[in-house]
Amino acid sequence: MALNLNKNLKLYYSIREVAEMFDLNESTLRYWETEFPHLKPKTMGPNKIRQYSEKDIKQVKLIYNLVKERGFKISAAKSIINSNRDGADKTADVLARLVNVRDDLQALKKQLDGLQ
Repeated sequence: MALNLNKNLKLYYSIREVAEMFDLNESTLRYWETEFPHLKPKTMGPNKIRQYSEKDIKQVKLIYNLVKERGFKISAAKSIINSNRDGADKTADVLARLVNVRDDLQALKKQLDGLQ
């Protein structure tokens, strides 16, 4: 069996790591946990330390896309997720790809401008 070097070896992330991934406050993530029932990270020990799985991070990414990038209010984001979860996931993925393509094109344009 071949070793897969591309696979993420980390199973869980702390609330601090997830907050840094999305440039959010930890308190924002805690609030979203109360508002979005699908976002329930695992808690460990007597201090209830949150451990976010890849599934939880995908949920945060979807919420972030709806609330922060597209400007929906929390109630509207909840409605979208509850009524059309698959569509919301696909839309968020497409938007992320388009943003990456735009960034790549802008970087390419800067390189081409530097050649002139």
